[in-house]
Amino acid sequence: MTFTTRPELMGTFGMVSTTHWLASQAGMKMLEDGGTAADAAVAAGFVLNVVEPHLNGPLGEVPALVLPAGADTPLVLCGQGVAPEGATIAHYRDEGLDIIPGSGLLATVTPGAFDAWMLMLRDHGRLPLAQVLAPAIHYAEHGHPMLAGVASAIAGLAEVFQQEWPTSAPVWLPGGKAPKAGELFRNPDCAAMWRRLVEEAEAAGPDRDAQIEAARRAHAQGFVAEAIDAYLRDACTLDATGERRKGVLTGQDMANWEATWEAPLAVDHAGWTVWKTGAWTQGPVLLQVLQMLSGDTLSSLDPTGPEMVHLVTEALKRAFADREAYYGDPALSDIPIDTLLSAAHNAAHRADIGTEASLDMRPGAIEGLEHQVAAFLERTARRTPEAGVGAGEPTMAHLVNQRGDTVHIDVVDRWGNMVSATPSGGWLKSNPVIPGLGVPLNTRAQMFWLDEGLPTSLMPGARPRTTLSPSMARGADGTAYAFGTPGGDQQDQWQVTFLLRLIHHGMNLQEAIDGPLFHTGHLQSSFFPRAVQPGHLLVEPAFPAATIEDLRARGHRLEVSAPWSAGRLCAVALRPDGVVKGAATPRLMQAYAVGR
Repeated sequence: MTFTTRPELMGTFGMVSTTHWLASQAGMKMLEDGGTAADAAVAAGFVLNVVEPHLNGPLGEVPALVLPAGADTPLVLCGQGVAPEGATIAHYRDEGLDIIPGSGLLATVTPGAFDAWMLMLRDHGRLPLAQVLAPAIHYAEHGHPMLAGVASAIAGLAEVFQQEWPTSAPVWLPGGKAPKAGELFRNPDCAAMWRRLVEEAEAAGPDRDAQIEAARRAHAQGFVAEAIDAYLRDACTLDATGERRKGVLTGQDMANWEATWEAPLAVDHAGWTVWKTGAWTQGPVLLQVLQMLSGDTLSSLDPTGPEMVHLVTEALKRAFADREAYYGDPALSDIPIDTLLSAAHNAAHRADIGTEASLDMRPGAIEGLEHQVAAFLERTARRTPEAGVGAGEPTMAHLVNQRGDTVHIDVVDRWGNMVSATPSGGWLKSNPVIPGLGVPLNTRAQMFWLDEGLPTSLMPGARPRTTLSPSMARGADGTAYAFGTPGGDQQDQWQVTFLLRLIHHGMNLQEAIDGPLFHTGHLQSSFFPRAVQPGHLLVEPAFPAATIEDLRARGHRLEVSAPWSAGRLCAVALRPDGVVKGAATPRLMQAYAVGR
């Protein structure tokens, strides 16, 4: 018998797993009230805006996978906003930039999360908008016990809020001081924004769809967009470079964009089918790793042994090199996704994996795209620690160069509808608060490059190649799975380990989550200052000592983390007989699965 930190939950009614217990309970309430997985996911998503504001916000973004009951294939919901009309390489170069800052107004793209949630709610939900938003409005208006991580993030930025981002101080420093962990914390401006959206929705009449459409208009063309537009006309604020700059986002940019549905990408592996979002995310990385390892007898390898960790790490290095050389927005660039997911392309990668750790970048060769590989290799040379990335930052710039993170939601309902969503952006540490709205803008534009002619070049209307990467799969026995994790560049690294444990080692959801995790920094970071750590491999100390020493002997530049510090995986599943299952990570002591 394998002991886990928690049981794998099982029932027949529904399961919700998120990165905060209050969000999980809010989602479960929607299921109890007759709502679908979409209603539950939307309710949980808005609660996460309130209780984890250092990891996501209402003006951020959300990609999701939605599997309707009885459907063979999920849908992809694109809630990733695009670069504003004024976001040209020439303008950013004129601002003295050769890389987009990790915070500040020039790092902002069109907010995408709200419209995406509304689209999901309209097309796959049942409950009215007011009911779905009620839990989030309650916690924003009446308060919630503040997490220690949020309190720490606010305390670390108190000086910035007071001296550089004065619109943030009244929200995050109530009474002029940083709140303490466990204190009741409120965001009345955010609550008022949502209340007004509900009021404008209900003014459209009793029809549910009409109400949701009215809320979408109020956000993209009404008072929310107007507040953002008015603030950005004059605001000139500190960013991660230590300079003060104006933004380029306008209300018209918001009016011109809306969330969309699209088809997923998929591969088959060992009798399973795995679905991911498109190449505007890093999702295909996981699919490429599965393709690379399709010929290996992984079930014969110890899941915590050095051979397994080495093999997966080396496959990840090659998939991430492909990500940087070839991924981007397929709506605006010709992405060779069929080649990238092909057996031949990934077999060539697999043949390149030896017994020693590789220390250089190895994208696969694709005829006609050699210039993209050359550009990638030149960028990595510029961004290695030896090249001085991050050196000489001005005073206070380091305070506004704090990485945010992400949250995650998985839901399955009694009818068999499933959702996997990974909201992010709009962190309290990313930008000043928009006056009257109580929340800041996102910084996803930092994932563009200021070099011409690449799939990831900054361009008006382009989606940044995001790290956000929800997942779904169907097992050989017909069981459907929804899973994911926060973690930036680590999202698909932790997810592939979780998935391989399910497929090849017969673990249940909680066992696969609780097992020790690892990830590599041997990639071009997606976040400012876009650093590279050649040969890096982080492992949790729960790996056997013999595994750690073997990996070090293979040439991996090993970092042993603090205990229970890698990954924030959540997962739900639906068996063909109607049994639902759920699990959530014990790491950070926040995530919970609930269900019955």
